[in-house]
Amino acid sequence: MYPTHQKITSHAFFSPGEDCLNAIISAIELTERTIKICVFTISDDRISDAIVRAYQRGISIKIITDNDKLHDLGSDIKELAKIGLEVWVDKTRSHMHHKFAIFDEVRVLTGSYNWTRSAALYNHENIVITDNLSIVQDFSREFDKLWSTMVKYIPEEDSGNLI
Repeated sequence: MYPTHQKITSHAFFSPGEDCLNAIISAIELTERTIKICVFTISDDRISDAIVRAYQRGISIKIITDNDKLHDLGSDIKELAKIGLEVWVDKTRSHMHHKFAIFDEVRVLTGSYNWTRSAALYNHENIVITDNLSIVQDFSREFDKLWSTMVKYIPEEDSGNLI
């Protein structure tokens, strides 16, 4: 009996333009069970709307984001938390600057692309999506480690100063 090897599928996307945006939205829409999102901020309503639609169809979603970016003009984090998504933030003066998401524990999306409208319109950014199980597991372990060190964001208790 020969060992089976995983056939790995990976794709790269670049901005400016909507390739990265469309790849993120497509990954969200294809998810069947769980999404773990670990991003500096979310301010592109098109991505936020896709997240809300996934949540409404029963997808379990966890979001980790930077505490300072919650209060940026256009940030959608507070609204996502208000509708019931689990949002956790760091409690330090340094930034939680990751940009990755894990879909159904079988695909990971990562790269320089900020989940903002200006990333699609102006910035030279990138993302890679892969189903390489070893890489997916590495990112999932990092997410779980961060989740255990963060604090739950509760919009009703937000005074603007989490640290």
